[in-house]
Amino acid sequence: MGAMTETDPRAAGVCPERLARIAPWMDRLVAEGRLAGLSVTMQRRGQTVFARACGQADRDRGTPFTLDTVTRIYSMTKPLTSVAVMQLYEQGLFQLDDPVARFLPEFAEMRVAVGGNRAKIETEPARRAITVRDLLTHTAGLTYGFMEATLVDAAYREKGIDFLAREGTLAEMTARTAAMPLLAQPGSAWNYSVATDVLGHLVAVLSGRPFADYLREEVIAPLGMADTDFHVRPDLMPRFCACYIYDRERKLRRYDDSVETAYAQPPAIASGGGGLVSTAGDYHRFCRMILNGGEIDGRRLLGRKTVSLMLANHLGGDLASMGTPRFAETSYTGIGFGLGFSVMLDPAAAQIVGSPGEVAWGGLASTAFWIDPSEDLAVVLMTQLIPSSALPIRKELRVLTYAALVD
Repeated sequence: MGAMTETDPRAAGVCPERLARIAPWMDRLVAEGRLAGLSVTMQRRGQTVFARACGQADRDRGTPFTLDTVTRIYSMTKPLTSVAVMQLYEQGLFQLDDPVARFLPEFAEMRVAVGGNRAKIETEPARRAITVRDLLTHTAGLTYGFMEATLVDAAYREKGIDFLAREGTLAEMTARTAAMPLLAQPGSAWNYSVATDVLGHLVAVLSGRPFADYLREEVIAPLGMADTDFHVRPDLMPRFCACYIYDRERKLRRYDDSVETAYAQPPAIASGGGGLVSTAGDYHRFCRMILNGGEIDGRRLLGRKTVSLMLANHLGGDLASMGTPRFAETSYTGIGFGLGFSVMLDPAAAQIVGSPGEVAWGGLASTAFWIDPSEDLAVVLMTQLIPSSALPIRKELRVLTYAALVD
């Protein structure tokens, strides 16, 4: 999708003077060397009221960061995968409380870690089966190897459980995951995990099509997300950006090149949890579909009641009440989780401006989005800095954007 065009913000109930605070904030981030480049885009009441990019997509090559720069969106892939899952739900192929083992038998008779050491993890039987909803809400007891906090995390690393790996298959990686002990009893705790990658394999099994094909044909293409895929097409490579990390002196250092990159080729495994690249304009298409209750430009991807179900909190309380989360692309207090998104429950408890019912998520490289149905608002932040916890830019941007709403 091409560059987004701004309209008069006043027509959408947004104050131009307050909105103008975002640009100098962006410029400072680049001038101070905290980010190489970024874009911020904001839509309200179906109109683009702010669309700006600054800085560089590749500092070594002097490539500017633009509104149509192609970025690695990592975990912002998860909501699209969740939409694919719920499309199959609408076709009557499963129920949310169905055991996953009904479709993926490798998840039968799971065991849960209760102690031990690196040489031998002590386990007990799972008290109940993992359900599809457990996977959608990260309450299945799965984890990520990069957490480096528990024996199960270490076991994931030792067994090479990485859905962004450049070899193997989605089915093989899912089977490897199912062979691991669970971190917690199913449904008992919230733990960010490879669950959405497993859901990608579930989509493949239920649809009878490779997951990447299904997502492209049934979600990405109908949404009109022309620049979104699991790799960067040759014609899009000039718009692809480099990715950065901080060195020990907090200076930006290149993590992945914009040209010499694995993203130039299709991956062995299509990661439903973190494999996509996209643009600001493309991701706004997804946000607009959610705001419209499952439809965009006359094309319906989901029923409005299904979207409402996805946007509801499916936890017993907030993330903080579901054990002790070790990592998330959001804060824990006052934030719940739906079917593929975090859900704002209480802005005061979360200590950030926002609206109850607003959904959001982010990616490893500091990208983020949020969708606020009560305000008919969507904001997308694109940049490329790993990890996403390196800067508080998401919170800062939330304050800047919400402060501009006047009607």
